[in-house]
Amino acid sequence: MRYVTEYRDAELVRGVLDEIHSRVTKPWVMMEICGGQTHAIMRHGIDQLLPSQIELVHGPGCPVCVTPLELIDKAIAIASQPGVIFTSYGDMLRVPGSGTDLFSVRAAGGDIRVVYSPLDAVKIARENPDREVVFFAIGFETTAPPNAMSVFQAQAIGLQNYSVLVSHVRVPPAVHAILGAPHNRVQGFLAAGHVCAVMGYWEYVPIAEQYGIPIVVTGFEPLDIVRGILHVLRLLEGGRAVAENAYTRAVTFEGNQPAQQLIDRVFEPCDRKWRGIGVIPESGWRLRREYADFDAETRFGVEAIQSEESPLCIAGQILQGLKKPYDCPAFQVQCTPENPLGATMVSAEGACAAYYRYGHRVVGRES
Repeated sequence: MRYVTEYRDAELVRGVLDEIHSRVTKPWVMMEICGGQTHAIMRHGIDQLLPSQIELVHGPGCPVCVTPLELIDKAIAIASQPGVIFTSYGDMLRVPGSGTDLFSVRAAGGDIRVVYSPLDAVKIARENPDREVVFFAIGFETTAPPNAMSVFQAQAIGLQNYSVLVSHVRVPPAVHAILGAPHNRVQGFLAAGHVCAVMGYWEYVPIAEQYGIPIVVTGFEPLDIVRGILHVLRLLEGGRAVAENAYTRAVTFEGNQPAQQLIDRVFEPCDRKWRGIGVIPESGWRLRREYADFDAETRFGVEAIQSEESPLCIAGQILQGLKKPYDCPAFQVQCTPENPLGATMVSAEGACAAYYRYGHRVVGRES
């Protein structure tokens, strides 16, 4: 049970928190990029145990949250067509589109199936040669290798009834966008360990240098998170703008190079719209020309679909660290997990869902 109980040991966590309290000398704003880290912070009350000088804000590190509204509407349009088996990870089914969601399409008779791997979708396509099978390929760098493998495998076996609706996003360009924004408040980053396990953290070195801020890779258990915060704090207090790794049991500088090579073989960089934020240059992946036949947008003719966000939802500002869920007038009123206005409330990793489930105000912490 090592690497589980050890990293949830309350005494070890308290010791690190004591050092954080003793070292901090001025106010600092840190952003955790990953929604999984946000939920861990709220679930364990880490935000309440930190000194008042340290404010944590929550970044766009939830792939469900940042999948643009028009991609949800495109998925709904495809899944509603006869003869289609639409496959997806389960957390996408309740994400609201403009007028409905995938769960409602399934309830109305659409053949929508939850899968745990895109290779399951490939298997479904092989077993149903008379049906079109589509996989909703969302995610950050973490899910890109298996999604790429599904397309690579489908082409290798000549599978003509399989396609993917791609909504991949990349973390480093989003960090650039946050730090380059005119109202940026972030002074240090906790980078997501699972993303860096795939991609390494070499891309963060020039970002830290360019913007003069420290970036520290960390994990998801309470001890991981407080150690990451302490690591960032030491760098901030010491005036050092570097990228470092506090998650050495899972992450290397270079990352998983075979996985990176597979991604590069199937996908190429592209501009990508992020829900609530807008278009971030070179922040996504799309299928390369050699794999264009597997592009579901083209196959089903849904490229032109455009959608408008709810004017009540401030998810974009939350994802950029400019506001907290409590700053939204719709939070817990018009917007709840049962009736979400935006993906940050419906997603299992969304900041609004975390505040709704574990939320607690800390006097003086709200922005």
